[in-house]
Amino acid sequence: MQESVLSLTNVGKNYGDFKAVDDVSISIPKGSIYGLLGPNGAGKTTTIRMILEIIKPSRGDISILGHPSALDVRNRIGYLPEEKGLYKKMKVWAIIQYFAMLKGMKKQEAKDRAWELLEKYGLKDFAEAKVEALSKGMGQKVQVLSAVAHNPELVILDEPFSGLDPVNQTVLEDLINDLSNNGQTVIFSTHVMQHAERLCDHILLIAKGKKIFDGTISEAKATIPRRVILETNDSIDALRSIAGVNNIEPFDTDNNEVSANQWQVQIAEQVNPQVVLKTCFEKSINLNRFEFNEPSLHDVFVHLVGEEAKAAEFR
Repeated sequence: MQESVLSLTNVGKNYGDFKAVDDVSISIPKGSIYGLLGPNGAGKTTTIRMILEIIKPSRGDISILGHPSALDVRNRIGYLPEEKGLYKKMKVWAIIQYFAMLKGMKKQEAKDRAWELLEKYGLKDFAEAKVEALSKGMGQKVQVLSAVAHNPELVILDEPFSGLDPVNQTVLEDLINDLSNNGQTVIFSTHVMQHAERLCDHILLIAKGKKIFDGTISEAKATIPRRVILETNDSIDALRSIAGVNNIEPFDTDNNEVSANQWQVQIAEQVNPQVVLKTCFEKSINLNRFEFNEPSLHDVFVHLVGEEAKAAEFR
């Protein structure tokens, strides 16, 4: 059984009658990349703040790195808050050094580490610049580097991709993978499912403060029936006899309109979609469209949360 670096047991947070987080229980394995996923306002930041003891939970128990309080192990944790800010008049290398020293690193060691990180992640040319001269994206990268400069065992990043352009998003993904490959545990929150799909070992899907799924990416995708989309003017009755075809029904388009000649064929996990295509050829079913795609994490969220998830601003 994998060692857990963080566990929450029936943790909740109330503000009056409003339940910001509603009895969430999770266990995060050491060395994993764990995503806290959900739309804005789902309770992700509140959960992170309770983990770090920035706010107290209304109920439940938290264990972090074997301790009941994050304050006991603060130097073993790296944290990037949702609302970010840096000292604007400081030089870039100096601010990374400063935050590393706050976490217990010696002065020269922290300076060497700052220059190492700036060179590795494409900011060496800006090391002597003042923070106020940086673009928003560069400032974001500097703050991420400041959060991890002291080599923390556990890294918690709250919406780290917010405000980054695609190039810098890729750099940040590389950084997260590097941390994981080094044996560090990374937890990050996001409402952008693509990042989680590329990075995470485990995910928590949360909506309106409630846990709706906790598990691996493959387990999440398995909650959605696999399907083939067909378009044909011919009868598709012959497909109903294929072993592992669970259901055939008209296909709803993106406009929620049912097309008379488009069908979705639900197939079991062990069925190869090519079997459906082969049967179409053998039974002279002329196809205008044949499409099979594995469900995305966005598809999973909409499936598990329901219609209200479609209004969330996923990108």
